This record gives sequence, C-alpha cells and structure tokens, in this order.
Amino acid sequence: MMALSYSSIAALACSMAICFTVAFIGARVTTPEIPTWYASLAKPSWTPPRIAFPVVWPILYFLMALAAWMLWEAPSSPYRNAALVAFAVQLSLNAVWSPIFFGRHDVRSGMIVISALVVAIGITILIALHVDRTAAVLLVPYFAWILFATALNARIVALN
Repeated sequence: MMALSYSSIAALACSMAICFTVAFIGARVTTPEIPTWYASLAKPSWTPPRIAFPVVWPILYFLMALAAWMLWEAPSSPYRNAALVAFAVQLSLNAVWSPIFFGRHDVRSGMIVISALVVAIGITILIALHVDRTAAVLLVPYFAWILFATALNARIVALN
C-alpha cells in the first residue's frame, strides 16, 4: 500500500471537514424538528424508523468525503474539474434541503430541492466515472438513499 503525502492527507481532512460540516448543519436544523413538527406530519407506512437516519447519514457523508477526495487527487483534467463542480453543486443542494424542509417546514420546496439533488448526484456519478470509477461507486449508496428520500418527500407532500 502506498503512503499518503502530507498534501493528500490534508486534502482528505479538508474533504471530511466540508462534508461533515454539511452533515452538522443538517442535523442541527433537523434534530429539534423530529419529535415535534416532523412527528405531526402524516407519513407513509414505509417511513424508516428514527434510528435509521443517525446511522445511515454518517456512513453516507463518509463515503461522499472519500469520493470527493479521490476526485481531488485524480490527475487534473476537464472531467475531474467538472466532477468536482458537480460534487459541489450536489453538496450545496444537500446543505439547503434540511433548512428548507425541516427549518421552514416547507415540504413542497423541499421536494423541488431534493429532485434537483437527485439529478445533481446522478450527473456527479456519471462524470466521476470518467475520472475514478471507485469514487463514482462510492456515491451510489448516497444516490440510492436520496432516491428513497425523494419518494418519501413526495409522499409526505401528497399526505399533507
């Protein structure tokens, strides 16, 4: 196994810090709303139990951070640059969903944001495939979870 350079370790730390800052912001807005506002919403029977979210999300943010780091570490190319921009776009959409859905209690606008997020993640994966297949594959569980979350958001919109 190859030793990592200091700059590579710093890039990994930065990637982790950025992704987990987004996670922290989302959790900060979401957590107080779970037992109150969110509990009052009509939800489908297939809504995951509360314990699923604090288990799944850290894993997904860790995989996202690894993928971003791998893209950053890849040789410079137009695809690499596009993948990093696409990653930043999807992460930005991820960061604003919780404040909109949970913070503003706006399930309809949340639906718009999460739909854009699905597209942005899909584009990120497609571009990342040209840069680093492993990085692209690391984003697939996140994509699957967001597809599920989009269906859940849509059903919450329909029921409320």
